[in-house]
Amino acid sequence: MNGRTAQRIVKGAVFSAGALTGVTIASAGLLISQAERARRTIPLAEGPPPRADGVFGAKFGGKPLVMAVLGDSIAAGYGVLRTRETLGALLATGLSRRLRRPVRLHRFAVVGAITDGLRHQLEDALEVRPDLAVILIGGNDVTKRTPVAVASRQLADTVRGLRGVGAEVVVGTCPDLGTIRPIKPPLRWLARRWSRQLAEAQTIAVVEAGGRTVSLGDLLGPRFFAEPTRMFAWDHFHPSADGYAVAAAAMLPTAVAALVPSAPASTLSLDQGVHTLADAAQEAVRHAGTEVSAEQVAGRDRGPLGRWVRLRRLAVMPRQQTPDRDAPAVPLDEALSGKGDMTPQESTDGRGRDGMM
Repeated sequence: MNGRTAQRIVKGAVFSAGALTGVTIASAGLLISQAERARRTIPLAEGPPPRADGVFGAKFGGKPLVMAVLGDSIAAGYGVLRTRETLGALLATGLSRRLRRPVRLHRFAVVGAITDGLRHQLEDALEVRPDLAVILIGGNDVTKRTPVAVASRQLADTVRGLRGVGAEVVVGTCPDLGTIRPIKPPLRWLARRWSRQLAEAQTIAVVEAGGRTVSLGDLLGPRFFAEPTRMFAWDHFHPSADGYAVAAAAMLPTAVAALVPSAPASTLSLDQGVHTLADAAQEAVRHAGTEVSAEQVAGRDRGPLGRWVRLRRLAVMPRQQTPDRDAPAVPLDEALSGKGDMTPQESTDGRGRDGMM
């Protein structure tokens, strides 16, 4: 995503049949004007994010757990300068310390990817046979107005492909583009509406395909508005190191639970009980940091109203960090503290196809 994001949002609004029903030509003109201002505010991408491929926690010894990261610029870690600040590195470090074993990270995420692009990333990911796959996707589908049904089906196909080789899958659903400061109302309201529609559909598609979801939504929104120079990267669009730390803290408990189902419930999450999948998807969209995973009731996966799922909600947010570029971003959990090795012991060039959108 880059400075053309707002233009894509408004173009979709103007030409989407149902999106602007009853909106006047003057209103459309206002949206176009806002899109142009946002385009001038959000800079173009200048280069690829740092690579994070390699082994984290090599000191623990033994066979590394293989983790693959697929998706778009947020999955790739765009907006930070150091490997240890990327989402993949933070999650690999946290998993290593929680599970007391090394984690080999492979990043296949591509800046600018839409959900359709996951099929290419999936081909590469299947070759490394991951134990865990983390996917973050959707923002570019919103800006390009990919039909929700199409994007959610493509995501489900990716999850099924990964589950077919035995990988556990955790998906961070579409973030709320309405939290981006350069995008003003009413354009912001459209971005928020479309983001939430896609996130809800993603939740249903992923769980039905055998994965787990964590709603990102406006997880970073309140802090972004309160501390934009700290929580946003230089482009005012992607997360900073502290922003990625918040996202990693939200996803880490779900990643651990996916790999070790018998592990005690994380102290970082509050159990919200069993719901139907449709209700859970709506609840997750309303409350960022909510995990949705399949559950059984009386030995059954489904009830009269559909699949059963369990909701868990992030209970504690990471503590604030001093804006020190030389220190790693540190979520609350000690697993993501800066005390240990947050640099991969070996690096690979990988086969990601980074491109600027």
